[in-house]
Amino acid sequence: MKLPTWFKSVLQSRLDDVFARVALDPEFRRIREEKDLAFQRLFSDPTIINKPEFSEWEDISHYKQEIENEYLYWQGMQDGAQLAYVIMALIMDDEQEKEE
Repeated sequence: MKLPTWFKSVLQSRLDDVFARVALDPEFRRIREEKDLAFQRLFSDPTIINKPEFSEWEDISHYKQEIENEYLYWQGMQDGAQLAYVIMALIMDDEQEKEE
């Protein structure tokens, strides 16, 4: 089944909106700043890989990615549920029109 162009456009617009919210969200921004600061500390010393700062940066980096992935997952679930509801409503309306 090929999706209509307008539908692809709506989905792309929704994705753009969600990614923009992730980029601007204060909590995500705070986590990104912590990760960037840890990254700067990490590479200020070439022998850092054997130091606790490397583990700190790694932990913060993984945590940030997990938080963003979880947010995107749940947003996708909500959007998917809304989409399924709308499609089911359209199908039911179409079936009722055929019966009449």
